[in-house]
Amino acid sequence: MTTTIILLFAAGLVLIIAEVFVPSMGLLGLAATLCIAGSIGMAFYEDTGAGATMLVATAVLVPLVMTFGIKLFPSTPMGKKLMARGYSFEDGAGVDRRDQSLAGKTGIVEAPLRPAGIARIEDRRVDVVSRGELIDRGEPIVVVEVSGNRVIVARA
Repeated sequence: MTTTIILLFAAGLVLIIAEVFVPSMGLLGLAATLCIAGSIGMAFYEDTGAGATMLVATAVLVPLVMTFGIKLFPSTPMGKKLMARGYSFEDGAGVDRRDQSLAGKTGIVEAPLRPAGIARIEDRRVDVVSRGELIDRGEPIVVVEVSGNRVIVARA
């Protein structure tokens, strides 16, 4: 019986890892939960101490296995297809650098700024943010700061 409990628990851990890698709409996760719950129930049926040991093992091993699977996922073929590569906050990748030229430019609000909205600056629709003030549609604005990918404006 002890071997069955351990095998059922191990199968649950393997199914947790498989859930990370195989798109199963949660079926593998459900099977993993049933295996682990079954092993805990069988352990308690056999001996209270064994059941308590299985509960502690579950509390320790399940988060470790999930962390391992999630850390390993980006290096798998499916993970490489799904995960964005080449973006880093340190080198500023992903930030729209062309908007740096907008500093000091004027434009017209197209969608009310509450405080975020859209303005037309140099014949371009630009997502902008005011400094907390509400600016209605059609009002003139001036770009006071460009910070990363945020264009901050004020009334002209």
